[in-house]
Amino acid sequence: MQSLRELYKIGRGPSSSHTMGPEKAMKIIKSKYASADFFKIDLFGSLALTGKGHGTDRIIKETISPIKCEINFDKKSPCDFHPNTMDVYAYCGDELLGKERVYSVGGGSVLFYGEESTKLNEVYPHNSFAEISEYCAKHNIRIWQYVKEFEGEEIFKYLADVWECMKNSIREGLTTVGTLPGGLGTQRKSQFLYNQRHIDESAQTRENRLVCSYAFAVSEQNASGGTIVTAPTCGSCGVVPSVLMYYQEKNSFDDEKIIKALATGGIIGNLIKKNASISGAECGCQAEIGSACSMAAAALGELFEMGLSQIEYAAEVAMEHHLGLTCDPIGGLVQIPCIERNAVAAMRAINALSLANFLTDSRKISFDMVVKVMYETGKNLLSDYRETSSGGLAKHYKYHE
Repeated sequence: MQSLRELYKIGRGPSSSHTMGPEKAMKIIKSKYASADFFKIDLFGSLALTGKGHGTDRIIKETISPIKCEINFDKKSPCDFHPNTMDVYAYCGDELLGKERVYSVGGGSVLFYGEESTKLNEVYPHNSFAEISEYCAKHNIRIWQYVKEFEGEEIFKYLADVWECMKNSIREGLTTVGTLPGGLGTQRKSQFLYNQRHIDESAQTRENRLVCSYAFAVSEQNASGGTIVTAPTCGSCGVVPSVLMYYQEKNSFDDEKIIKALATGGIIGNLIKKNASISGAECGCQAEIGSACSMAAAALGELFEMGLSQIEYAAEVAMEHHLGLTCDPIGGLVQIPCIERNAVAAMRAINALSLANFLTDSRKISFDMVVKVMYETGKNLLSDYRETSSGGLAKHYKYHE
């Protein structure tokens, strides 16, 4: 598996696959073809179908500016390897300097044609939770210590920056009001949720309201093109920070414990990315929100110093009950139903933690198994429900831009 730096990425929303990925690809290509004075870009699959709503064309133009480009949205041609595919042609005058086929595989990561079967900068020797659990048990270490062993002390400095960015996205989201861009007229609601306490509010209601307000805050920042952390994607960026912020405030956990929790959650995200997918275009929203919920549940397990089996169970429950979740963003925007889903998944992560506390000894399903099932389920979803905005809510909700 790759470094957690490749999972937790600080960048601008609204989509890791549709904005961060193409931005990274075009930076590489612009550098490779330094003499180019014109680019022609063909977008395929989900990049073509929801690229306008996600700002793919905007970010490409901004990245290669002042070089001019022509962007074509090919909504019909099949994709050979991944549903987020782009072809880039570099020209100098009338001369074709070269062509690059790029796949935006989720979480802001990209693969160039020919790289699909190679191991890219892998730092972890284990590729399943079973292997990691066995290693940790043998050496009497926790998952965050496993991360330290293979990434070094420096990774915690990086995760400290990640946590600071997560907190900032919550603070900024809670202090911003208005309408999100894109034409849906979606109103920011995080500040309303945070402030609207009921006169006889129960402790459970307060927990739900605060966790949801934090998840909304980060997701609304993402939808407006603000700076967030992929956890594991832009579309699911509100889940992990919302539960960690809530419990840091409630239980006075220091940042050091939060960073260890992020390391543990990151291993869960890495396993999903390695053995299945974190791309909504490839496997539906279960791959984004389901993965984020698993990461959050595992991170909470570390916060409360649960055992390896309990952490695994929390992550497994969180994913199992997102199986089959479709990705049907209205208008190709990361707003409806995406923002609410972050809040719902955050609350579900807390519920998964509670179940793990009581029922670990009776569980039947392993985390590795549910990841395999998620991938198979995602591949079996009709393309209409894999971030194409051609089915589900995206099909039936009518609006005028």
